[in-house]
Amino acid sequence: MTLRCKLLAVLALLVSLGPASAQAPPTRIRGTITAFDGTTLAVTSHEGQALRITVTNPLTVSSFKRIALTEIVPGSYVGTTARPGPDGELQAIEVRVFPESARGAGEGHRPWDLTPDSTMTNANVEAAVQDNSGRELTLAYNGGSVKVRVPADVPVLVPSPASAADLKPGAAVFVTATRAADGSLSTARITVSKDGVAPPM
Repeated sequence: MTLRCKLLAVLALLVSLGPASAQAPPTRIRGTITAFDGTTLAVTSHEGQALRITVTNPLTVSSFKRIALTEIVPGSYVGTTARPGPDGELQAIEVRVFPESARGAGEGHRPWDLTPDSTMTNANVEAAVQDNSGRELTLAYNGGSVKVRVPADVPVLVPSPASAADLKPGAAVFVTATRAADGSLSTARITVSKDGVAPPM
């Protein structure tokens, strides 16, 4: 993996983490691009809001590509969004497998805002048990561990490079933005859909 790919992998992971607790929480935006002129990204959010986001430099644009569920093995460092299933066990909504260069980034288990009951876990895979319906992962992080079931149809992804040229109308995006006191939004990091794979977070 090239240095550029490694840097993009780390930055893609950090998109899902937000800043340190001493800073104001980020504004996470999930939606569809309506326009991009090189300095302002216009997005219609999943909630139907028309938003304008100032893009600051240097801009990092990343994406994801799919891999097989079986590529999650003990020793992998992963990030997963999950929510409780009917039996109370965490059920993955998506899983991202990161390169060794990103190991330890954002480690832990915390609430996440994709759904009201979702969580985000960045952790090491201690065990991965395959069955007919998917894969059960035991995820260990500093201070604890959780088990997460990954159904066979859940997207399993790895970070992949992208560029500003991919910021086209109709593309899905995930943006971690900073909101100023006047309500304006800005960002230097955008995750965009590419080759049919939308940002999962």
